[in-house]
Amino acid sequence: MNKQPDILCIGSVLWDIIGRANAHMRVGSDVPGRVTRLPGGVAMNIAMALKAYGMTPALLTAIGRDDEGEELMRACGRLGTLTTHVYRSDDLPTDRYMAIEGGNGLIAAIADAHSLEAAGDKILRPLLEGALKGWTGMIAIDGNLTVSLLSDIARSASFAAADLRLAPASPGKAERLTPFLEHPSTTLYVNLEEAGLLLHSQPETSQEAATQLARRGVGRVLVTDGSRPATFAADDMVIERTPPEVMVTRVTGAGDTFMAAHIAAEAEGAEPSNALDKALNAAATYVSGETYG
Repeated sequence: MNKQPDILCIGSVLWDIIGRANAHMRVGSDVPGRVTRLPGGVAMNIAMALKAYGMTPALLTAIGRDDEGEELMRACGRLGTLTTHVYRSDDLPTDRYMAIEGGNGLIAAIADAHSLEAAGDKILRPLLEGALKGWTGMIAIDGNLTVSLLSDIARSASFAAADLRLAPASPGKAERLTPFLEHPSTTLYVNLEEAGLLLHSQPETSQEAATQLARRGVGRVLVTDGSRPATFAADDMVIERTPPEVMVTRVTGAGDTFMAAHIAAEAEGAEPSNALDKALNAAATYVSGETYG
């Protein structure tokens, strides 16, 4: 019998190629370190974290039928994510992401999600006309989808009854989520920079950003700001919490971990303040290099 998902993760699933060094780096630095290749992408990172919390995520994405794609599909299966509904393309290569991290944080990154963008609404077929039609549960969506596809989702009756969880993927893609700013069933997860881009302003704190976004009509908002206080805002409720102090050893995927931990906590019935605490603790554990879950 096929497993049934309890959340859908829509967006980028690709190979993460990450170079990490302990040294502080700048433009032109050439230092020793480690280079890893792991399954990644925002949707995949969220799905893996959700699996670690006991949930059963299904992926809706595009993965090529090239050698890298076949290897990625096998890896996704081994990690416990459901790949039944993945769109497999014969002519699009499997996407990749490359980042350089130093002791002073993320130095640079390039996301090559062109195949996901080219696949367009083909990745949504299971929801629109297939086995997942009528889905009313949680859906995590990342900003690697095109503006037109995100706009279609925001307006689509097929998503109207679902619990939408949105992440921008990166500051450069934050404004792609603009169609959801007046969507009452959306929970938005952004950092302070991404919030400012969506607001076309420069809020100084997470609380300022979260309350402004909530006033715009987003159902619920969570804004993080690194080691500074994070804020949850919804209707007349505003909750602010300071993350635990930890030694940062990695940053790629921290926001995805935060989002997944918050989703898992709420799926277990946690109140807003407890869910925020659990998400911040999970993200702190992740960036410190320890195991979360």
